[in-house]
Amino acid sequence: MEREGERVHIFALHIILMDDMKRISVLAFAILLLAACAPQVTSLPASTAAPADTVIPTRSPATDQPVSSPIPPIETPIPCDASSKDYCIQEGHFILQRPIHSPDNDSVERTYPFGSTDEGAREAHHGVEFINATGTPVYAAADGTILFAGPDDEAVFSPWKKFYGNLIVIRHADGLYSLYAHLSKIDVQAGQKIKAGGRIGEVGKTGGAIGSHLHFEVRKGDVEDYFSALNPELWLVPREGEGVLLISVVNAQGEYRNADITIQSEGRSYFVNTYEEKFPFTEENAALGELTPGRYRITFYSAGLFYERWVEVQAGKLTQVLFIVK
Repeated sequence: MEREGERVHIFALHIILMDDMKRISVLAFAILLLAACAPQVTSLPASTAAPADTVIPTRSPATDQPVSSPIPPIETPIPCDASSKDYCIQEGHFILQRPIHSPDNDSVERTYPFGSTDEGAREAHHGVEFINATGTPVYAAADGTILFAGPDDEAVFSPWKKFYGNLIVIRHADGLYSLYAHLSKIDVQAGQKIKAGGRIGEVGKTGGAIGSHLHFEVRKGDVEDYFSALNPELWLVPREGEGVLLISVVNAQGEYRNADITIQSEGRSYFVNTYEEKFPFTEENAALGELTPGRYRITFYSAGLFYERWVEVQAGKLTQVLFIVK
């Protein structure tokens, strides 16, 4: 009976072992099946663009196995805050062509810039001047419609009659206007459409002009508001290889303060005064265009304190500088 019992026990153990082997076989088969269905990791083709937060698999030279390499996200540029930096370099809003074309004199006259009184000798300037001989062609600064063309016999665009002499006013997009004064000849009429660079008249010395030149203004909003003027140097496209400097001198409350500013670079010096009057639509109280690229030193005194700043000017760009004074 003992041997018979042992045979029964061995037979039962054999059955259990057989069942376990079947289970192992089934499990192994399942693992192989899942592995066959799993997606394969491959590198993306060079022409396939991947989202910024994805991972492109690459291959290790040593093992030829896929290795993940994260793509850094593309950062959106943050607008420059001039109050937190020495200066900002920006694109500016240079959308107007020069109303005088080379080889005629297309340079802004420095003795009587925007906002200046020529050391108290004249009315605060609401535009800039291009000194040229009578008869020099004048061109439209941008596409637009002629709003006014003729002598300013009535005080519409300034507080005085016959102030601008023969005058052309062009209405552009987005409430922007350009004015061309002291002309000797007018070649357009009110209501006419004009393209940028189209000839509209000739330089002269009519109205209150002192000598032959073109008086050029930019206004925004109400064109009949004499104080809606903007500094044209901040709207004219810089000439090849030149940049523009914008300066704001304010106190802690954001109120504009006057200063006689010296700007120096490589042996050249410029003397710029802040605007004599605060024009309500300007975002600055001093500016200087037609600057060659490079480093510039800005200095001035305010309330007995000396201020100095080194800035960079780049071709085709606007350098913005903010001074907060006592």
